[in-house]
Amino acid sequence: MNAVPKTATLVRLYEDDLHVRFSPRSVPEYLAHVHALLAWLEARGVTLRQVRPEDLQAHQTALLTLRKADGRPYSTGFHCNRLKAVKSLFRFLCQRHYLLQDPAAGLEFPRMEKRLPRTILTPREVLRILDAVDTRSPQGLRDRAILETFYATGIRASELTGLTPYDVDTEERVLRVVLGKGGKDRNVPLTRAACRAIERYLEKGRPRLVRARCRYLFLGSWGGKLNRGMLSLIVRHWTQAAGVKKPVTCHVFRHSVATHLLKGRADIRHIQVLLGHASLGTTERYTRVELQDLKQVIRRAHPRGR
Repeated sequence: MNAVPKTATLVRLYEDDLHVRFSPRSVPEYLAHVHALLAWLEARGVTLRQVRPEDLQAHQTALLTLRKADGRPYSTGFHCNRLKAVKSLFRFLCQRHYLLQDPAAGLEFPRMEKRLPRTILTPREVLRILDAVDTRSPQGLRDRAILETFYATGIRASELTGLTPYDVDTEERVLRVVLGKGGKDRNVPLTRAACRAIERYLEKGRPRLVRARCRYLFLGSWGGKLNRGMLSLIVRHWTQAAGVKKPVTCHVFRHSVATHLLKGRADIRHIQVLLGHASLGTTERYTRVELQDLKQVIRRAHPRGR
């Protein structure tokens, strides 16, 4: 085994490895989990070289008592992400021969809850939000193009912020997602409405927003790349302007697209490709029976349904 450098050096080497293997968005998340683990170990006087399986099991147990600022426990997804980062760190240390044995090898992921999306927009609510956008300003043209793109493609917020004008072909009505989740590229179709909104934004909106040679499609009011926080504010603003009372986020558009396509009898495998899901099981959660549909069946078929 090589002489083990200091913890800070190991973390820098691990960070370099993350940049090679993961998307830019994933790297800070992995590092945040790793630093949280290191702080927990340091408080107990344990170094990386001294970590035993029992230490990591104790850390996993301690996570169950961890609470957010509002007093609520962290989700199973949070626990899985922490464990994924921990396993990744120690796997890296073993592969580089800084450790002889992997103390995280025996850790098991908690069972994920198979939850349904809590908020789904109806097609009428989506139309109300789209129609609420005031397109008389460059920002309005941008916002309409953003919302139309979300509803046409169901892409993730991180994928949308990474788009460039060269990723859009409005003649062929195709959008290219470069390095989506999992580092994979994919092409997705655009609706006519989305193409029209993007063309108007490119013609009359983006030229008035851009301040420098910014290569991204959707720009902030300052002329640089639009960030995810601003995207969330845009979605929330026009949802409220439309009078839609549901808690709508960027991801709600993604959920809504999948649900609307399924209700329109689209093939689930086509939806899987559109959304960029690695597993069909992730897409299958949208195959829930809508409550309103179930109510109609009960009214029609149950002896006392009327």
